[in-house]
Amino acid sequence: MKSKAVRSSALAFGLALALSPLAFGQDSTQNSAPTDASRARSVSSGQKMKIKGVVTRRDADTFTVRDLSGVDTVVRLTDRTSVKSNGGFLRSGTNYGQTNILRGLNLEVEGRGGSNGELDAEKIRFSDTDLKTARSVEARATPLEERATASETSITEVEQNAQKLSGQLDELAAVSNAARGGAKAAQATADAAVAGVNATNDRISAMDDYVPQESIAVNFKTGSSILQPDAKTKLDDVATKALAAKGYVIEVTGFADSTGSTARNRALSSRRADAVIRYLVENHQIPLRRIVTPYGFGESNPVADNTSRDGRAENRRVEVKVLVNKGLTQPAPTMNPGSGSGQ
Repeated sequence: MKSKAVRSSALAFGLALALSPLAFGQDSTQNSAPTDASRARSVSSGQKMKIKGVVTRRDADTFTVRDLSGVDTVVRLTDRTSVKSNGGFLRSGTNYGQTNILRGLNLEVEGRGGSNGELDAEKIRFSDTDLKTARSVEARATPLEERATASETSITEVEQNAQKLSGQLDELAAVSNAARGGAKAAQATADAAVAGVNATNDRISAMDDYVPQESIAVNFKTGSSILQPDAKTKLDDVATKALAAKGYVIEVTGFADSTGSTARNRALSSRRADAVIRYLVENHQIPLRRIVTPYGFGESNPVADNTSRDGRAENRRVEVKVLVNKGLTQPAPTMNPGSGSGQ
C-alpha cells in the first residue's frame, strides 16, 4: 500500500516529468551530446547508435527522446522495429505494439541514422513498470490538457462578451438620460448581462468537476479474473454510452470476497480490474487516457454479507463508472440584453 501511495504522488508530476530532463544512464555507445544551444541531435545516415531517455513527444510515426544531458533525438518507427519489455533471468520480454510508446516512458533505443538526421529504430526496450507509469501519466495528462484548452476558450468568450456588454451598457445609459422610461429597460439589460457573466464563470469553475453518468458492476467466479459472457454484454453497453459522451473518463475498481488471504484477494481484485480495462481498450478502442488509474480493494468495501454464498458472489465484482466533465456538459450561458429601448 505504501508503494502505491508513493506511485500515486509521482503521477501528479507527470507533465513536469515529460517536459524536463530526467536522470537516465547514458549508454557507452551513444555519441557525445551537441551544444546546449542546439538541444537537438542529428544522426548521420547509417550511423549506429544507442540512446536512453524519456519520451517527451509522440507523433504518428516518430517520437522524441530526451537524454540525461537534455538533448532531444527524433526516433522513427518502421515495420522492422522491435518493441519489447526487458526480460528477466531466463525469461524473454513481452512484445508490445508501437502504440504503447507514450509520453513519459523511460526506454532504450538502438538503431541507425536515417536520411533526415533521425534515428531509425531497430530495437526499443523498457520495463513493464515504466510502461504502467507512462500509461498513468498519459491518462492524467491528456484530460488536464483538454480542460486547459477548454478553459482558455471559455475565458476568451467571456472577454469578448464583456466588451460587447460594455458597449451595450453605454448605449442604455444614454437612452436612460434621454427618457425616464428607458431606465427600467436599461436596468433589466444590465441584470441580464451580470447573470450571463456569472453563469459563464460558474461553467469555467466546473471544469474540474466530474459527475457519474453511468455505473455498473460485473461479477466473477470464485478465484477467477476471467470475464463471463454477461459481464462482456454489460461492458459493451457502458462503452457505447461512454464513447457518445463529451469529456468523459472511466473509473475501474476491483473487489473480492473474504475467501483466502488479504494479500491474495488484493492481487485478485487488481487482476479483475485489469481484465475489464483490457476488454474496453481492445474491443471498443477506449483511449487509455480516458481510463482513471485502476485499483484493487481486495475484500474491503463489501456490498453484501460475506458469510452467505449469495453475498460472496455479489462481492466478487468490478465496478465501472463513466464520469462526465460537468463544465463541458453544461449548456452555454445566454446573455439577452433585452429589447426595450425606452424611446
